[in-house]
This record gives sequence, C-alpha cells and structure tokens, in this order.
Amino acid sequence: MSSELPARMGEWVIGTEAGTVLTCIGLGSCIGLALIDRRTKIAGLAHVMLPEAPSGPGAAKPSQPDKFADHAVPAMIEALIHAGAMRHRLEAVLVGGAQMFALGRGSGQDIGARNEAAVRAQLDRARIPVRAAATGGGKGRSMRVVIPAGEVVYKEAAGRPITLLDPSADTLRMAA
Repeated sequence: MSSELPARMGEWVIGTEAGTVLTCIGLGSCIGLALIDRRTKIAGLAHVMLPEAPSGPGAAKPSQPDKFADHAVPAMIEALIHAGAMRHRLEAVLVGGAQMFALGRGSGQDIGARNEAAVRAQLDRARIPVRAAATGGGKGRSMRVVIPAGEVVYKEAAGRPITLLDPSADTLRMAA
C-alpha cells in the first residue's frame, strides 16, 4: 500500500515507510529539496519559498520559518537524523528555481536563482552533496521521491515525467 506525503509551500515532510511517496507540486521560483539516505531508506522533501528569513533589529520571528532556506534546510537535516538517517550519507536533489516573471536576468530580482543559491549554501555548510538537479529556466515543475528506492522524478508543466535520480541504476541527470 502506498501513501503520499505532500510538502506544501513553506513545509517539509519526512518519509520512513516503504511505499511512501513524497510530493512537491507547483515549484516555480521555489526549490524542492529532497534529502535522501539510501542505506536507511529515509528521505525528506522541502518546498522552500525564499532564501532567508528577515533578520536584524526590529525583525519579527517568522510565523512560517520553514518557507526560508536558512531555516528549512537545517531543520529538515536534524529531523532526518532524529528519524535515523546519517548526516554523512545524505544526498541532495534540487528541482525548481525557475524565473517565472520577466524581470530580467541579473537584475537581482530572480528569486528562483537566489533560492537555489541559498539552498546550495546551506547544503555546503552541512557538507551534503547535490547528486542531481533540474533548476532554472522559465517553467514550473513538480517532483516525487519514492521510498524506499530514493528515486526522484520531476515533471515540467505540460511535460512528461523524467527520472532525475535512479538509485537502482545508480544514474543521475543534471538538467538546467
């Protein structure tokens, strides 16, 4: 029997049971971050909306901290470890980060690229390698992580499903 756990905007989910499928739909400029420990067959999926939470004098604590890369990535890592994953075995897969609005590349307004850079920076700090990615461009995407295999499949809007990470074949794709 399979069950689906959706990671909605600003949320992350953890799956530990065989037959569980983690899903993330509607990834435009947001980043879908899958973290997988293939040996323990534990995975997490975050739907990261923004690079970092407001900080500094007068900044209020965010009501939904997991929508920010600087909160969501470390929190999901710790939850995976608590569930039995080993930090040194975690592998990352990124999907999304599109530029959905014509603001001009290099304008500093490309939130998709900023989200991807922020997630990658958090992964670098945690020393977690990115095994595969399908980021950038101008189309929205959805993604699925299948447990226990750790297979990651994404689909662009009006496109066909593409296997981004297939651990059974030990293959991966890097898509732009």
